[in-house]
Amino acid sequence: MHLPQEDQELVEFARHIVETNGDGETHTVGAAVRDAQGRMFGGINLYHFTGGPCAELVALGHARAEGARDLTAIVAVGDRGRGVLAPCGRDRQILLDHHPGIRVLVPAGDGIRSVPITDLLPHAYVWAEQSAAQTLYFHRTYLDAVRAGRKTSTVRFRDPVEPGPVNMVFELDEDVVVPGVVTRITPKTVAELTESDAVADGFRDLAELQDRLRFHYPDIKPTDDVSVVHFRLAP
Repeated sequence: MHLPQEDQELVEFARHIVETNGDGETHTVGAAVRDAQGRMFGGINLYHFTGGPCAELVALGHARAEGARDLTAIVAVGDRGRGVLAPCGRDRQILLDHHPGIRVLVPAGDGIRSVPITDLLPHAYVWAEQSAAQTLYFHRTYLDAVRAGRKTSTVRFRDPVEPGPVNMVFELDEDVVVPGVVTRITPKTVAELTESDAVADGFRDLAELQDRLRFHYPDIKPTDDVSVVHFRLAP
């Protein structure tokens, strides 16, 4: 299967890490993760009989330390020409819990495939969904779009939100509560918002999204930081 150029580069980055820094004993697997801006961050495993971290977890920590939040793809490569390796069970659970939208490069019969983490851990226990639900307030006009699936994200300014279960409250004469799950959060500035962000937010185009942001947040500026909150309805 042909991989996109950006995925090929991710594999080569991980391979270079282990070939350059591996020692055949303690450090035997390299990993690389990519964020939504296309930046790559690497890691190498640290074997220890007490359970040292896998390369994928080191790469996740490296990305976080460098300020990356929205991670889109990850791969691990073994030393001595072993090629791309699938993540272990523990890593799959961690990826699902902390980065449920990430794609994982894995070996396949026809080469290397990019698959959603959810495909690698079907029928999984989702830790975030067992946590106490937070509350996210919406203007009443968005209720139908959320229920119909036309609105699957919301842009928030100075309104902290975390991945996990959420009660979406629509402020009508009698509040309507719609249960859901925040799947991921993408930090951006107002100026970095795109047409795709607008469509996912249930608007016709970016101009309409920006107009509504000014309606909800009159003092918002193009340089202000916002959060694009992606969510889905609870089953």
